[in-house]
Order: sequence, then structure tokens, then C-alpha cells
Amino acid sequence: MSSSAHSTTLSSSSQPQANPNRWRALFVLSLTQLVVVLDGTIVNIALPQAQLDLGLTDTERQWVVTAYALAFGSLLLLGGRIADYWGRRRTFMVGMIGFGAASVLGGLTQSGTELIIARGLQGAFAAMLAPAALALLTVTFTHGKERNTAFAVFGTVAGAGAAVGLVLGGVLTEFASWRWCLLVNVFFVIVGLVGALLFIAESKAEGDNRYDILGAITVTLGLGSLVYGFSLAETGWGTPQTIGFLAAGVGLLVLFVVVESKVAQPLLPLRVVVNRVRGGAFLMQAIAGSVMIGAMLYLTFHLQIVLGLSPLAAGLATLPLPIAITGVAPLATRLLASIGPRPLMIVGPIIVAAGLFYLSFITADGNYFAQVLPGMVLMGMGMALIFIPLQNVALSGIAPHEAGAASATVNAAMQIGGSLGLSIFTAIYVSTSENAAITTPGLPSLTAGYSAIFVASAIAMLVAAVIAAVFIRGAKSELMPSSGSDSVIHLG
Repeated sequence: MSSSAHSTTLSSSSQPQANPNRWRALFVLSLTQLVVVLDGTIVNIALPQAQLDLGLTDTERQWVVTAYALAFGSLLLLGGRIADYWGRRRTFMVGMIGFGAASVLGGLTQSGTELIIARGLQGAFAAMLAPAALALLTVTFTHGKERNTAFAVFGTVAGAGAAVGLVLGGVLTEFASWRWCLLVNVFFVIVGLVGALLFIAESKAEGDNRYDILGAITVTLGLGSLVYGFSLAETGWGTPQTIGFLAAGVGLLVLFVVVESKVAQPLLPLRVVVNRVRGGAFLMQAIAGSVMIGAMLYLTFHLQIVLGLSPLAAGLATLPLPIAITGVAPLATRLLASIGPRPLMIVGPIIVAAGLFYLSFITADGNYFAQVLPGMVLMGMGMALIFIPLQNVALSGIAPHEAGAASATVNAAMQIGGSLGLSIFTAIYVSTSENAAITTPGLPSLTAGYSAIFVASAIAMLVAAVIAAVFIRGAKSELMPSSGSDSVIHLG
């Protein structure tokens, strides 16, 4: 593969030459999406054993999950711009190497602090890796049925990845050690690097590109303050620290918007998010992330702590969720082509909400097959209807030179939604379980907390359905990506 750059101009009258390795590239990019998504949940199953092994406090236990999602989500916009300007394949490969190194560090850690730092580093390098992968997908599959198929595969992997992480985490924890939930990433890294070298062409934005440093600082500190403020809410919403960090987060994000409206080359061009359809898709991605990352964590706690399942059994018990997602995905892909994305994006959240409401009826002496399994199947069916069209809609109408920034926003919405959701759900859990413990101590108080989280998650998904109905409007041809754009892409 030649590394020399040449320009191909896209226009409505000339299609870009298809990459002959595009389907192999899709496999590599989908594998990347799998690893960054499943790493948000793979340690969930292992957390009880890691907590005992390293002597983690409950707060440190939560931050093992939050550190990854927070670093990932906060740095994604910067990672997307690095991919656009520096080169998407180059960024992809550097992100892969750094992610693998951080995974090894986490797998060999000897303290809770070291583990949290390693997870944060994983998130930071994933923030380079994920937007580069999605941007590469965007410029590799530019139009038509092939693009729909590619995004359907990518969306299915994104939707199932969190649940796959739970299963894989259970297997590794049971038969090896919780440490292998981190060390296993080395395999994915090697495959990804070899695949990138063989099958993926370099691409980047043209012209004189400058980094928006002030924008990067304000959005990173703003999102970090917001998530940390919500994490403090478990000790009280009215404490000065909680209010201070939440206020600082909102203020910094407002400042970020002001900065982006003034600079010539913004970190996040506001036109990417102010579009009604894309804005609605980003909001839905955030809500879906809060459920897949936040609510699923507490479902695994219920399986292990209340139902007494081993890590392997708990991981296998979550398997119906990805099976339902992958089973419904082909139908969702056909429906997307025939009726468009809007009906799927309205009905999908309603089905997920139904599954979550079902889960809210769990009891301390309940049965997995009666109280958990049906709810997970409903969740998986609904998530398939959401994830298949979601990323396609979120990137519709995006010029190739902004592919990295837009792709970063899609991923950032998922991860920030997950970290915010986890913080909010933790606060709900602590408050509800402590109140329940007054009258029904022990396992019933835990299930009361988990039930409250599932109810809150269901309400959030109903809000997502309303968002889809209000924001995802237009003809099917308008909501799906066009066949090209008047832009220039540098291909290697």
C-alpha cells in the first residue's frame, strides 16, 4: 500500500473509487469499535473480585468504571480533530498502541489508585482510536447500500459491545483472573494494527489546520467537572462541592460554545450539532449510553450479589441482550432501507423502556428466568432498532473534512452519557437503598436501589423516544447520507 497522498475530489457527478479492501477494513474498524465499547463494561463483572484483591472502597470501585468513560468522553473531540488533521490511520494506530500499553499497566496493577489511572489512560487513548475508526468508516463507505450495510454492522457491534464485555469479563474472571479483563486487549491491539497496515488507507482533512487549544481545555474541564459533580451527588445534592462542580461544569461548557463560535477552526464546528436531526441523534446516543453503561453495571451487581451467580454465570446471564441485538439487526437493516430511520428510532426506545420497567420488579428472592431474562430480551430488541440507524443519521450530511469531529461527537455522546448516567444512577441507588434499609435491611434494600435505577433508565428511554419524534424529521432521503459532497479527501 502506498503511503503517498493524492487527492480525490468528490462531487455529485463523480463517485470516489471504492477501496478494494473496504470490507476487510470494515472488519478491522468494527473490531476496534468492539474493544472500545466492551472495555466500558468488561471490568464490571470483575469488579467484585478486583475490589477484594486490591482492597478498593465502594467509591474507588465506581471510579474504575467512571475513569474510563470520563477520560474517553472528555477527550474525544480533541481526538477527532487530531485524526482529521494528523491523519486518521496514523491516529488510529497510535491510539491502538497506547490503548494496549494502558491495558497491560492495568492488568499488572497492585493498587486501586494504579488501576484507576490505567483505566483513565485507556480512555484517553480510546479517545484517539474511536473517532479515527468511525471517520475512516465514513470516508471508506461514502454512499448507497454499501454504506448502509457498513453502518449497520458497525452499529450492531456498538450496540452489542457493552453486553459482550460482560460475557467476556465473566469468562475471563472465572477461568483466569480479573486482570485478564484488561490484558486480553493486547490481542485486539495486535489484530487492529496488522489490519490497519494491510487494509486501511490514510485520509485527513486538507488545508492549513490549526488546533483549537482553548476549546479543548474548556470542554475537557467542563465535562470533567460535570461528571465529577454528579459523582459527588451520592453524598448529597445540596453540598457545596456538588453544587460547585456542577456549576463550574455548566459554566465551562457555555464558555466552550462561545469559544467555538469565535475561532476560525473550532474543535467542534457548531454546525455539526445545531442541525436538528444530528442534535437529536446525539441526545439519543447519550441516553442509550447511560443505560448500556450505567444501568447494566447495576444489573451485574444484582446477578452476582443478590442472585449469587458466579462471574461466569453472571456473564452468561447477560448473553440474551447481545443475542437479541444481533438477532433483530438484520430486520432493522431491512426496515431502515424500506421505511427510513425515524420509525425505528421512536419504537426502539419504547421497547427498551418496556424491558427496563420489567426489570424494575426484581425481588431479593426472585428468579432469573422470570424476573431478568424477559427484560433483557426486550432491551436487546429495542437497542437494535436504535443503534442500526443512529450513527448513520448522526453522520448524515457531514463533509469529509469534518468526519473526525462528527465521529468524535457520536462517541462522546455515548461515553459522556454513560459516565453521567452512572453518576446519577449511583446517587439514586444510594439514596433509595439507604431509605429501604431502614425498614427492610439486607438484600431487599439492594434490590430496591436497583429497581429505582431501572425505573429511572426506563423514563430516560421514553424521553429518547420523544426526542426522536420531535427532532428526527424529514423524508427518508434527507435522513440518510447522500452519495457524495463537494469536498476533497486526501487518500493514501
